[in-house]
Amino acid sequence: MQQAAAPKISFVSLGCPKALVDSERIITRLRAEGYELARKHDGADVVIVNTCGFLDSAKQESLSAIGAAMAENGKVIVTGCMGAEPEAIEQAYPSVLSITGPQQYESVLEAVHRALPPVHNPHIDLVPPQGIKLTPRHYAYLKISEGCNNRCSFCIIPKLRGDLVSRPAADVLREAERLVDAGVRELLVISQDTSAYGLDLKYAESQWKDRAVRSKFIDLARELGELGAWVRLHYVYPYPHVDEVIGLMAEGKVLPYLDIPFQHASPNVLKAMRRPAAQDQTLDRIKAWREQCPDLTLRSTFIVGFPGETDADFNYLLDWLDEAEIDRLGCFKYEPVAGATSNTLPGQIPDEIKQERWDALMARQQKISARKLKRKVGTRQQVIIDEVGPTVAKGRSKADAPEIDGAVYLSSRRPLRVGEIVTAKIERADEYDLHGTVAGF
Repeated sequence: MQQAAAPKISFVSLGCPKALVDSERIITRLRAEGYELARKHDGADVVIVNTCGFLDSAKQESLSAIGAAMAENGKVIVTGCMGAEPEAIEQAYPSVLSITGPQQYESVLEAVHRALPPVHNPHIDLVPPQGIKLTPRHYAYLKISEGCNNRCSFCIIPKLRGDLVSRPAADVLREAERLVDAGVRELLVISQDTSAYGLDLKYAESQWKDRAVRSKFIDLARELGELGAWVRLHYVYPYPHVDEVIGLMAEGKVLPYLDIPFQHASPNVLKAMRRPAAQDQTLDRIKAWREQCPDLTLRSTFIVGFPGETDADFNYLLDWLDEAEIDRLGCFKYEPVAGATSNTLPGQIPDEIKQERWDALMARQQKISARKLKRKVGTRQQVIIDEVGPTVAKGRSKADAPEIDGAVYLSSRRPLRVGEIVTAKIERADEYDLHGTVAGF
């Protein structure tokens, strides 16, 4: 008897790395049930669109992606953050098959089953132990919690994704070990508020191999550092206990890299933003961190043009940046978000002033970045290879996260492999990237 063809799913994943992990979990479940992934919408039986709903611009991108899927295929299942408030999707595309919110994996699978029942085949109903990944084989995102307890005035993530729900430490470590066993060389630890990890569990212990491990930021970071892969920490709010992890960086257990979303420096703006964590001593803490771990790289994001931001507030931010010397920086012009309390704040900033401030901040940061990268010329850096070309390979140092930071461009006497970690001699630098040659393997 001829085996029925495997049903094919086309998948679009939009938004942040946390949404990408949701997509990976859905795809892993579908592959386990025998579904195949199609490269194009018009070759698929069903399209799944995992949406982002954080900013109005992200919602428009999501609606455009849904529209493209409807035009090219017609059978579309929508999930993700925008699905938490489905009215805009229903109004624009009333004939989508299903709309669900973020993390609702079972509802997505049920919608797929209704539209496209699985075909059982013991030869294809298999997935690798680490699941299906949408990132390259050599790095992976490791999501340690869902949701957020903070109530920042510009953000609706808690409304979309709920309050903090942490995974037991043993569950996270089992997943991390499977990834490393499968060849992952770099683990990118993510959540909405990574340093709040375990608060909801009261830092409860769970059994990992021969020991009990607390579900606490420092304990989890220490255990991840024993797995033999690079461990990079993202979305870390600067709570006081974050100081503890700097010691692990100084010891080489986790990468000397902290992604801290400061968002601003002016006390007035931070108060209006309702940002968590005491930030009045931040410059002193950054100085202490760098004294303990001189190689520390700090990445952050900032918002300019927040309601009520004065010229004095913005100049305070520029002066703060000069002193803090943030290594990597992303900047956003404030956008109103439907449902956010910041929409009603007085002192809304005109778009042209937002643009002027964005331009000024990025110009200031470019000088800081160029100055800091120039200090690395003549040094040796470990580099993980992301792409291999005929004469030059592209990789990242310990100071560079994929997709968002700079790159290291290398020449080598022998062919390099993607995922390989080499020692590079840095020969020159520009505003954002480094260039050099491979000096060791």
